[in-house]
Amino acid sequence: MRSQPHSAYRQENGYTLIDMSLREPRQLFHTLDPAPFRERDLDSQAEAYLLAAVREIGARHAGKLVIHLPEALLAGEEARSLPLAIGHYFEYRAAETLQTLRALLFNGAVSLLIGLLFLLGCLSARRLLPVSSGEDLALILGEGLLIIGWVALWRPLEVFLYDWWPVWQRRREQLRVARLPVELRAVWA
Repeated sequence: MRSQPHSAYRQENGYTLIDMSLREPRQLFHTLDPAPFRERDLDSQAEAYLLAAVREIGARHAGKLVIHLPEALLAGEEARSLPLAIGHYFEYRAAETLQTLRALLFNGAVSLLIGLLFLLGCLSARRLLPVSSGEDLALILGEGLLIIGWVALWRPLEVFLYDWWPVWQRRREQLRVARLPVELRAVWA
């Protein structure tokens, strides 16, 4: 049995609708951005809303963004360029997030190499200690070197086990929004 998406969203023709009602197309974009209309940054609240909606709907359900505008603005150039502008913005954000992920993994790999070299140095130093004499100080230092060597691998392992996942997930959500079909409709009566 297929689970239903979040009930806060309407269903229509197999799509879960993400409704946005605007007074004008410019309302969706950051007002201080001097770029041409199609290349502007989305307003941070609009971006957060769309990402949250995609997250709530889930990857198994097809979504559609429905933008409600006053009927007089539907045929305007700005309104017609909304689907392209939204897709372009989220594609750009997904590319930025991919760069962030690559940098995180590169730094994790460098940190892992450094950590392994440090662990090797600690293990080598541990072998130089006179552990066979049974001196407590030598035993404590030897165990300390072993522990600190393994602790040096903590951060790189954290990157490869846990830190990459939220970044990758954010990119998936950005790409889902970028690929949402966008429909323009007259404001609800």
